[in-house]
Parts: sequence; structure tokens; C-alpha cells
Amino acid sequence: MEVIVADGCSDDNTPQIVTEYAKRYSNLRLVHNPRRIVPTGFNLALAAAKGEIIVRVDGHTTIESDYVRQCVETLERTGAANVGGRMDAVGRGRFGEAVAAATSSSFGVGNSRSHYSYKEEWVDSVYLGAWPRRVFEESGLFDEELVHDQDDEFNYRVRKHGGKMLLNPQIRSVYTNRSSPVALWKQYFQYGFWKVRVLQKHQKQMRPRQFAPPLFVLSLILSLCFAVLLPWGWISLAAIAGCYALANLGASAIAVAVKGWEHLPLLPLVYAILHLSYGFGFLVGLIKFWNRWGDRKGKVPRFGALHTP
Repeated sequence: MEVIVADGCSDDNTPQIVTEYAKRYSNLRLVHNPRRIVPTGFNLALAAAKGEIIVRVDGHTTIESDYVRQCVETLERTGAANVGGRMDAVGRGRFGEAVAAATSSSFGVGNSRSHYSYKEEWVDSVYLGAWPRRVFEESGLFDEELVHDQDDEFNYRVRKHGGKMLLNPQIRSVYTNRSSPVALWKQYFQYGFWKVRVLQKHQKQMRPRQFAPPLFVLSLILSLCFAVLLPWGWISLAAIAGCYALANLGASAIAVAVKGWEHLPLLPLVYAILHLSYGFGFLVGLIKFWNRWGDRKGKVPRFGALHTP
């Protein structure tokens, strides 16, 4: 087994630490990712890899000791094109813990099964992923235009080529989520923003749950405009905001019954940040990329075309 670390110009001594470990372990290699985004880092690491099975691990994730074995055995047993486990989130502090609870619920992330499913099942996408090398030969590499959402776009291409994805809860890892309101807002704003480019490239990739936040935000904006211009406009704004508040509080009550009542003061805020930031990001993306609906190419390198620096 070879271990390849793609470093995005970090300032926490990661390159020095990896270099020291590489002196002791010949199967460890460091590659430099000057563009500092996930798709370029992954593609460069893949270009350096020699194995027949590729397993992805991100910097915010801690994997179990049998993670690689579970991935390999699941691929061999099922013939899937991509396998992965559930995203078990943990956070630092009260707010981070509330984020972990919110992103592990259907109200927080829709029907994205990899966030909360406890059974083995075929899904549209998995957390991180493990693939036979041939998948990249057939489907290409990660789209290097997409700063975020590149895994969704890639998984769609895999499915388009006939590949299937399996969620196996025995593939276990822990993801450390954002632990401040500002960091969470920025993260989900970017998810919504770059989802527009995924939509422009693959219209059939989108799921109904992904349209809900931008439609909600748009309805709030339009209702606010009506409220300023028309006397009855406040009724529309109050109805939309009130219905969302009731749904938010109801989902928060259900979540705290499972995760603990200490999260109740913060969960409604976390849910609102998740939905509003994604929705605003999507609407801003529509404005930013308004003239790119005919541009579906992206920046997908051919397999074998990259050379690791």
C-alpha cells in the first residue's frame, strides 16, 4: 500500500512532517498542490499513484484502522465503481456539536443518505470514496474548474458510464465539521455557488432537495420586495418565514431528542445558516455564471495526462 499526501501550500509544517516520515517509510510520498484546491490535489496524487485501487482521505477526516480493508473488500464483493461510508461528523464546542447534529439529519441536508444512513445500500454519492483505477480511465479525472462540488460532478459522470455507488456503514471515519457560524456560512455558500456550474454541465445531476434552499431564499427576497411596495406584502413574508420557523423548530426538537437537549438553543440557528447560505450562494452563482449555460466542458484532465511535480 502506498500513501500519497497532496499538500496545498499549508503553513502548519505538513510538508516537513511528511518529508521526515518519508525517510522512514518508502511507501510514503509528498506531492505539491500549488492551486490549493481539492480537485487539483486529488488529480496530482492520482497521477503519482501506482495501485489498482484508489482510496481518498481528506484532511478533516480521521479513518478507522480497518478503513482501507473495508473499502477493498466492499469493492471486490459488490463490483461497485465507488464505495464509501457514512459521514460521521463531530464538532468543537457547543456550536460545532450542533452543526454535527444538524448535518446528520434529513432536514439539514435533505435525502443525502451518506450523512445519516445506517444500512448498506446503493446511493447517488458517498463520503470521500474508493474506486478501482479503471473508473478514472473510463470517466476522466476530477473537474479542476470546480473549487467545490467536484465529487458530485465526478460521481454523475461515473453513473453515466454505468458505475454504481455503494454506501457501507462498516467503512468508518470521523469528519470534523466547521465549528463557527462564519466558517459554516462560507462553506455552504460555496457549495451553493459552485452547484450552479455543476447544473450547467449536467442538468440531470440535480436532485429536488438541492433546489429547495435557493427557492426558499428567492421567496424571502421577493416577499420582502412586495412588503416594501405593497401593504399586503408583509402577509406573504410572514407566512413564508413563519412556516420555515415552525419546520425548523420541529426538526430541531426531533434532533435534540436523539442528540441531546443541550443543542436546542443552537440548532435552529445552524439549520438556518445551512439553508440560507446554500440558497444565497446558488442565487449568486446564477448571476456570476449567467452567460455559461452553453459551457459544459470544464477542466477535466484525461487519465494519464498529468505529471506529478
